[in-house]
Amino acid sequence: MRFRFRTAAPHWFERPGRWMLVSTLGLVAAIVTAELLSPPTVHLGPLLVVAPAVTATYASARQTGVVGAFAVLVLLGVGLYRTSPLSENLVVQLCALAVLTVLLMVFCALRERRERELNRAWTVAEATQRVLLRPLPHRAGPLSIASRYRAAEADTRIGGDLFACARTPHGTRLMIGDVSGRGLSSLSDTAMLLGAFRAAAHREASLPDLVRYLEGSVRWAMEEADETPDRARRASAGRGADEDPVAQRHPAERFVTAAVLDIPDDEPLVRMVNCGHPPPLLLRGGDAEPLITPDPAPPLGLGGLLRTRYDVLTHPFGPGDLLLLYTDGLTEARDPAGVFYPLPDRAPRWAAEGTEGLLSRLARDVAAYTARPLDDDLAMVAVRRDRG
Repeated sequence: MRFRFRTAAPHWFERPGRWMLVSTLGLVAAIVTAELLSPPTVHLGPLLVVAPAVTATYASARQTGVVGAFAVLVLLGVGLYRTSPLSENLVVQLCALAVLTVLLMVFCALRERRERELNRAWTVAEATQRVLLRPLPHRAGPLSIASRYRAAEADTRIGGDLFACARTPHGTRLMIGDVSGRGLSSLSDTAMLLGAFRAAAHREASLPDLVRYLEGSVRWAMEEADETPDRARRASAGRGADEDPVAQRHPAERFVTAAVLDIPDDEPLVRMVNCGHPPPLLLRGGDAEPLITPDPAPPLGLGGLLRTRYDVLTHPFGPGDLLLLYTDGLTEARDPAGVFYPLPDRAPRWAAEGTEGLLSRLARDVAAYTARPLDDDLAMVAVRRDRG
């Protein structure tokens, strides 16, 4: 498993090399040779239908037609050589091969049109997801930053996990979050929260004020969804009740766990407000220390249920220290025996390799640990304050 964004169309859109066409022509030559060496009572010419049939699985309609016409000519030549003059049986074989070639060309043309449509849809989806979840910068002031993301649903770039970074006049602000649900069903909430953070993080407001703004944005989105339930039902018309998880999600089930951090440029510390998110790990001197907030706030979207205080945890974060932010897709990954991934034991092993090295090692290690594809979205961000 590799935590990388895909930059090209899926493999079934890729055209094979010319060697496939050469192999097909070699197959034709093998059939012809076997036909000429066989006894007069053995007729292998009808096997030439394999040539256009195989070509249609990987080539264009034009190439399939060329190979089919070539197979018809070869069959005609072999037939005249073996049974001259032209027999009725040979005429039937030639007509059958020609008709099959035409049908295969129609099939290829329909497949190519479908592939063009899917390619356009793939390109739009790629561009949309790139804009939504922008890559984090490799440097932000005195910080080195690396990130990895893997969505639970195949061929998607983003799901219910998110991260973002913003520079302020005095430091860097980071957010990592996990929207309730997974995959594409949580995409609208992911987009909303990322937009709210990017709009407010640059302001010189305090960290609690920033989190209050995010809380208000999530609650506003929930209330808007609650006021327009018919819109979701209309959007899912024509599909089964279980096929549209976005439309079925009740607003009370929509919340986001998040950790919002502020790292000043000129102070060796980190400030954090944690809203029900797994605590980041501070890696220092071969040890892993979870930054646990004594009184964490509830997840974003649930703050209206009680009077919420956003306590700021302040912790030393000096030169050489490395901070690992992650979502529960990492800590809840299980091995075949059902044991959770031991992140605090594994992460310190690779802290000396820097941000990129740490995340690369963790990605490979969790893949080997689970021995199967992850069934939840997974996001990781590593931040190190550089020396000097």
